[in-house]
Amino acid sequence: MKKTIISLFALVFIYSCTPQDAPNTFRDSRDGKVYKTVTIGEQVWMAENLAYLPDDPGVVGPAIGSETEPHFYVYGYYGTNVAAAKATTDYITYGVLYNWPAAMNGAASSNANPSSVQGICPEGWHLPSDNEWKQLEMYLGMSKETADGFGWRGTDECGKLKEAGTTHWEDPNKGATNESGFAALPGGCRRANGTFNYIGFYGELWNSTENNSDEAWYRYLPYDYSNVLRSYANKDYGFSVRCVRD
Repeated sequence: MKKTIISLFALVFIYSCTPQDAPNTFRDSRDGKVYKTVTIGEQVWMAENLAYLPDDPGVVGPAIGSETEPHFYVYGYYGTNVAAAKATTDYITYGVLYNWPAAMNGAASSNANPSSVQGICPEGWHLPSDNEWKQLEMYLGMSKETADGFGWRGTDECGKLKEAGTTHWEDPNKGATNESGFAALPGGCRRANGTFNYIGFYGELWNSTENNSDEAWYRYLPYDYSNVLRSYANKDYGFSVRCVRD
């Protein structure tokens, strides 16, 4: 009996001394990175840009963008060394820029809600569809008619999504309150011609819904507006990704 009590005490001690993930976080088993998460309405979103980068130098680096082959980019990094890319400040702060094939990871386009497209997201998470983005925007105040529109939409929904202040956003970071807890960051983009642009100014995020064989829908969050742009871009562009829990 005494031995049993000691054994139970030892188990409790070991468990209590084992580092545990903080509440509202998620650990990606692929690389051990821990992400903050946030519940917004009935959705649970990552509150940071996805930063998963495969240990394969063949898909990282300066290759010209592709609409069919996956490519992964770290802003301003032109080499092919994965460890070196992960050591950069822009990777640590803003995560990875994915072309649409990399974001989708071989999956077909989906506009379902939920999308059921895991894509490049960790197990248990998925790449949001255009309709899932609309659900988020409507929860923050857009009407369905407005959310279904093209181009600039809404009033202050972008401000509710953006990290407040100018630590990472350029001034004026108009309307930014981060009321939602989404903490959107301006990771910029990687153009098909190989140039990186607009870090600090714009956050551009893919979803799982294509517009046609060459283009897919995305969201554009600017430093100088408080509303959200819904548009489509060539699949060879490198944009940020936020994942939603299944």
